[in-house]
Amino acid sequence: MTAPTKITFFSTLTPMVAAGVKTITIRDESESHYQPGSRVAVHQLETDHYVCDIVIDSVAPLAFEDINARHAEQEGMSLTELKALILQIYPERPPLFVVDFHLAEQLARSQRVD
Repeated sequence: MTAPTKITFFSTLTPMVAAGVKTITIRDESESHYQPGSRVAVHQLETDHYVCDIVIDSVAPLAFEDINARHAEQEGMSLTELKALILQIYPERPPLFVVDFHLAEQLARSQRVD
């Protein structure tokens, strides 16, 4: 399977992604095929509007019961909000995966020599 080159987020979450505040996303198995090191275009789910590029750092299995305060911090919300959102999106509680990422521009800035 070819690694995806696009990922969508609810429009309410894309400003946090673009600001580098949201650095993970929790997805089901159908969206677990991102490859570490790959550059992925971020789009708004509702409009398909391009937002920014991210680089995938890792993809790992995550049980719902193991979602913790650190995940919530990386998602830019409280643990209660995160768990409620996950249950809203995935009410059947399928196997989950945490996708860690960073802004592609952050990588470029950190490698710049002045």
